[in-house]
Amino acid sequence: MTAAHVLDPRRTALVLVDLMERIVALPLEPRKGAEALANAEELAAAFRAAGAPVVLVRVERPAVAEQPPGSGLVPGLLRDGDLEVVKRTLGAFQGTGLDERLRALGVTTLVLGGVATNLGVESTARAAADLGYELVFAEDTMAAFTAAEHEATVRLDFPRLGTVVTASRLRFPAG
Repeated sequence: MTAAHVLDPRRTALVLVDLMERIVALPLEPRKGAEALANAEELAAAFRAAGAPVVLVRVERPAVAEQPPGSGLVPGLLRDGDLEVVKRTLGAFQGTGLDERLRALGVTTLVLGGVATNLGVESTARAAADLGYELVFAEDTMAAFTAAEHEATVRLDFPRLGTVVTASRLRFPAG
């Protein structure tokens, strides 16, 4: 995880999963939700500056009259030009139109982050892999309910699906 990973801003989107107030506030590991969020916000700013799409995914519980408090994205996370996706399953693709929206933008590579590493992020990654996307995992933008769950996913599963890096290693070409 030491070399820079250069991304094409015309073909790459950042997909951040479940960075919602009530989820980021949970006791998470191996880093607190606030730390994963700060890293994700910094990465989102770099994507926006490069003109690359930022996709913010949040979950809504199906068949309930009202969502629990804190079910919105963390305040200030969503910016003009970002895509907001509402999912009702673990992953961000099932029944959301996300694949069609990404294809219309010419996206072929996804950089993934969010909470929980082994649930929403991994489920989204597996579906994306099935759809043929190249995957990059920004490990320090993620957290899970236990460090063991996070580490197992990052060390065992994600390397089989794509490339695992820290957000600081992601770069866009100069110019």
